[in-house]
Amino acid sequence: MEDGTLRSLGHCADTDADYDVLQWDTREDCEVRQILDRIADKWSLLVIALLDRRSLRFTELRRMIDGISQRMLSRTLRHLERDGLVTRTVHPTVPPRVDYELTALGATLHETIRSLVTWTESHQNEIAAARSAYDKRAAEEQAQAEREAAQRDAIAREVLAGRR
Repeated sequence: MEDGTLRSLGHCADTDADYDVLQWDTREDCEVRQILDRIADKWSLLVIALLDRRSLRFTELRRMIDGISQRMLSRTLRHLERDGLVTRTVHPTVPPRVDYELTALGATLHETIRSLVTWTESHQNEIAAARSAYDKRAAEEQAQAEREAAQRDAIAREVLAGRR
């Protein structure tokens, strides 16, 4: 085995000396990428936010998350449970009652999500202004491209008609 190479196949960092440890690996099999893909999707973020400091039943979560299907909520909860972020408690009642709550690990992730939400709230006006400026610029570029295309079409018609 090459010096400096880890035996673990799951380790996705380069062994080069100039490797930037802050750069996320883009390979499909990288655990960091898989975890980020999982926790950064919109349904997981909402579930984690809703479970902050309280447990909720499946039906409560479904009612609180607009637009999520039962299947997607089930998958999201299963993935979060598998990753150790959510616990699932089944109560022996008829019908069965199932509660979900954040684990200690999930609670630490919620702190990070809260920071992201706070940042978003603080910068939403700047983002709205940037979006508006971009949309205006894109519309102007589209209009200019359409004018140029119309001019080319007019020239082509004139050439075909023998006027040029």
